[in-house]
Amino acid sequence: MTPLRKNRDFVLLQLGQGLSTVGSASTQIAYPLLVLATTHSAARAGLVGFAGLAPYALFGLLAGVAADRWNRKRVMVVMDLVRVLGATSIVVALALGQLTFAQIVVVALLEGSAYVFFNIAEVGALRSVVPAPQLPAAAAAEQARISVVTLAGPPLGGALFAIARSLPFVADAISYVFSVGSLLLMRTPFQETRERETAALRTQIREGIAWLWQHAYLRTSALIFAGDNFVSQALFLSFVVLARRDGITGGVIGALIAAIGACSLLGSLVAPRMARLLSIRTIMLLNQWLNGLFVLYLVWPSPYVLVACAVPGSFVVPWMNSVVIGYRTAVTPDELVGRVSSVARNIALLAQPLGPLAAGLLLGSFGNRTAVLVLALPAIALAVWSTLSPSIRNAPSLDELDTTDAALA
Repeated sequence: MTPLRKNRDFVLLQLGQGLSTVGSASTQIAYPLLVLATTHSAARAGLVGFAGLAPYALFGLLAGVAADRWNRKRVMVVMDLVRVLGATSIVVALALGQLTFAQIVVVALLEGSAYVFFNIAEVGALRSVVPAPQLPAAAAAEQARISVVTLAGPPLGGALFAIARSLPFVADAISYVFSVGSLLLMRTPFQETRERETAALRTQIREGIAWLWQHAYLRTSALIFAGDNFVSQALFLSFVVLARRDGITGGVIGALIAAIGACSLLGSLVAPRMARLLSIRTIMLLNQWLNGLFVLYLVWPSPYVLVACAVPGSFVVPWMNSVVIGYRTAVTPDELVGRVSSVARNIALLAQPLGPLAAGLLLGSFGNRTAVLVLALPAIALAVWSTLSPSIRNAPSLDELDTTDAALA
């Protein structure tokens, strides 16, 4: 079996998406900084965060059908071009002095929508260029890429924003152009040859839901991850707002977020080994309990405490993502992989846009400690649920993937 590092199309996919995600990460911090600089409103910053994340709930299931029905490479290229136009419009409006809050919201919604369709199609692309037994390792490599981006993107975005408010968006647009180039260079078809799907849209969506729902572990983990994503996005905006209230600059905020990215990178590097040493359930429970460490902010109310509390969890998150995503992608039939992935991610990301919205409203209406306390309650509840859940207790083993690959051969 060809090692991943020698798999030409896998390497091209990772390089292109690495550059693209650096641009996205730089604007992830640039959006709230831009809104805070122009409106001085934490609630409005939360609304923009909501707009950027809401499309998964709105279009996730449709994106799954698109990824299974249409040419996946074509979908990814078109979505990258849409994101180029969105980022460019921010740059032009800033240059003309005509940028409005409404435009920021619309562009965030547009970029988020394009990401949904791109991201679901990318799952099918990964499955096409990587054999089933290597998918957990490939997912770990993707986590490493995301971790590098988390390490480089926020400091870059903060530094570029400090020079000029438009620069993070310039970098974002350029990164998508590189992504398009890498996709066009790939040779492997992004889907198996099959007859054109004629079933109704509702029927196709129902097939993806039914397949996922009959797998107890995949269903339960997706529901738990929905809560995790709500809390993590709320904490991200909370950290930015609390740090700005303490007078911390955008560049320093980016550097602190990069520290979390560094730990995530280290975690992704050992993820394949940890997947062999620990069971899926053990990895998941470790992740869930570490997610609640930020309650220490109630004792030491400092943005630096939030960063320190996020470090252990960021080290373990890549382990969990690699085993869960790798397992799910490997056992899903190719003709369903887009829809099943979209259903799983739609569930997992359903509450994510509410995170920054809730954080913005809490921080705008109550004290810092009260806001963090409210966010801590679901984090602890999720850890308890994971510990007691029969579905998590009977989580599958990655050893099943060797049998899956043999069946596909």
